[in-house]
Amino acid sequence: MKIKATQQTIVFGLFLLMLIGFSLFLQGFAQVDNLLTLLQNVAILGILGLGMALVVIGRGIDISMIAALAVPSGLLLQLVANGMPLPSAALVALGLSLVFGLVNGWLIAYAEVPSLFTTLASGLFLAGLGQAFLFQLEVVQWPAAMDAIVWFGRGTLAGVPMPVVMFGVAAGLLALFLKRLRAGAFIYAIGDNPLSARATGLPTRPIVVLEYTLAALIGLFAGLVMAASVSSMPTRIFNSTMVYDVVLVVVLGGIGLSGGRGGVQNVIVGTLLIGTMLNGMTIMDISYSMQNIIKGVVLLAAILIDSILNPRNEETAQQGDI
Repeated sequence: MKIKATQQTIVFGLFLLMLIGFSLFLQGFAQVDNLLTLLQNVAILGILGLGMALVVIGRGIDISMIAALAVPSGLLLQLVANGMPLPSAALVALGLSLVFGLVNGWLIAYAEVPSLFTTLASGLFLAGLGQAFLFQLEVVQWPAAMDAIVWFGRGTLAGVPMPVVMFGVAAGLLALFLKRLRAGAFIYAIGDNPLSARATGLPTRPIVVLEYTLAALIGLFAGLVMAASVSSMPTRIFNSTMVYDVVLVVVLGGIGLSGGRGGVQNVIVGTLLIGTMLNGMTIMDISYSMQNIIKGVVLLAAILIDSILNPRNEETAQQGDI
């Protein structure tokens, strides 16, 4: 059986080589505790990658995903800790995520503000809102009143850490959405050629709003899984370089920035490679600054490869630039 040498298969091969190399030559990498930690960290990155993939397939980008992860989930923990019943607090957090995603989508689809600038500004706004008015402490602890849903991020299912199970559930649902529902097909069509999609009568603007609303909800889900797994939400996580890791997962996995290509399997492959690379650099005690340099080089290389494999022609470059 001949295997086509796509970017996805190449990246998966690199992951296997890196996994074998680290296991053989990097002391402590193959230990069970480290591998479980790797899986948990990879799961959060992967869930965020699913949300990013959704908008990138539609030829956009969402820089606000880390704020969407930290602020609504942190607010949920804060409200419950302050005595609000869990159902009421969950509705508030869900409402915040919905409003945030709808505003992002409206600005991009109807006001026609480029997605890069929209989500950069909205992410800064949401993060600042949380720090200035919502959170009493920079690290919001998991309250005992939420232990009824702590299974989201703790324990195992058939030996598999629950964050990984949650990643699998989210990946399965998104795959069904993209491949089985009409809205998923519309997203691919819009990402492939926005002008043709609009000319054929597709509801391009509402679909774009849907993309960013779903991305915000996926961010909330990732935040809950993360908070449950570590028993807290460090609200200043939006100041980290995590969003670049998410972009790395998507682009390196083979989802073209030109839109209309890729799927859940690309996110899984990219997540495995980036998660393994980050874990290996941490064990090797590579400094944070050097890690950023390495990630920057890898991201630049991935974008260059993407521009070669998925070039934009004059027609498709007219609309939807990120």
